[in-house]
Amino acid sequence: MTPRDSVYLQSAGGEDLLALLSEISACTLCRDAPLGGPAKALPHDPRPVCVASATAPILIAGQAPGTRVHASGRPFTDPSGDRLRQWLGVDEALFYDPENFAIVPMGFCFPGLDAKGGDLPPRRECAPAWRDRLMASMPQVRLILAIGQYAQAWHLGAMREKTLTQTVAGWRGILAATQSGCAVLPLPHPSWRNSGWIRKNPWFETQLLPELKRRVSELL
Repeated sequence: MTPRDSVYLQSAGGEDLLALLSEISACTLCRDAPLGGPAKALPHDPRPVCVASATAPILIAGQAPGTRVHASGRPFTDPSGDRLRQWLGVDEALFYDPENFAIVPMGFCFPGLDAKGGDLPPRRECAPAWRDRLMASMPQVRLILAIGQYAQAWHLGAMREKTLTQTVAGWRGILAATQSGCAVLPLPHPSWRNSGWIRKNPWFETQLLPELKRRVSELL
């Protein structure tokens, strides 16, 4: 594999972490060795987006880059990023400083669009190949924000409920169960398409978000 332009990768860390990110930048598994055979291959060149850090206390575990992030090479450069920063109570300068936040989606590359124009799920090759090694390289992380069902499935395991709503509604119990190590807080995706979900679940804004802002403020 030949490393590509690493503009899509940012890091605050030592040589080991930089070497790992260099490997990720050269990864072509989803295009050249896709799970499910050649017909399931990524329909475009891989362009991984990942912000890893050996100092950031907060890890944002999202889903996968969308079309705008695929073009910009910077995570959450879209309206969902604006909403996420509102949820966190931080500005862009704080958000994009890898000393503060690591941003490691479940799939590093834009997976493409489905027949209805929505984003496909994260590529299945990505997390098994890279996630354990990346997590092991960031032992300083104290809070993981598990955004969406794919991140919650990976980071919560048996603590994840049948639906995203049930999982997020159980945030207090999840925090209590993970406090002794790295706390995990489940969140819905900040896409504006989820505005209806937020209206139907007012406890998210009145109860969960104040706790999220408090923890972020304390850790930063």
